[in-house]
Amino acid sequence: MAVTTELVKTLRARTGAGVMDCRRALEDAKGDLDAAAELLRAKGLAAAATRAGRDASQGIVEAYIHPGNRLGALVEVNCETDFVARTDEFKTLVRELAMQVAATSPHYLSKDEVPAEVMTEQRAAIVREHAGAVEAEIERHLARWLAEVVLLEQPSIRDAGRRVGDMITDTVARVGENVQVRRFARFKLGD
Repeated sequence: MAVTTELVKTLRARTGAGVMDCRRALEDAKGDLDAAAELLRAKGLAAAATRAGRDASQGIVEAYIHPGNRLGALVEVNCETDFVARTDEFKTLVRELAMQVAATSPHYLSKDEVPAEVMTEQRAAIVREHAGAVEAEIERHLARWLAEVVLLEQPSIRDAGRRVGDMITDTVARVGENVQVRRFARFKLGD
């Protein structure tokens, strides 16, 4: 199938990738939009992995206050440049993260931040609750618990099929910079 300008425009609108990247992906995928989008996504994820160690000292702090003013959240998300921090895509991500924190009340940012003694206690509680469970079942229960208390492991409130960490990785792939959640706080009236 020939790669037309319309196909390139469609893929560009769908992925946010550059014109030449879209054209190359469409050529490699022989005009298949879905396959081309997957190629671009894979390429973006590979590029995102190389950016992970770069300094991210710019960004924004976003506040979300739930209607009724009884619940709110603050989130600091950093990127490498103020140019990216001012883009709608970055602002949308940060807003979604603030809403996620308000809605789900995570305790930790990443699995690495969960103290070892908390993991040990949780594993022991799962073993007590599910006596006779095999190790694979215990690990599934532990993963379910982590998805409740760890922000980056939680399913997105907007798209339950995607983890919050995946949303951030996708944004990194699209904006071309390292993006990191630095910290968050949730406030509820009376807590």
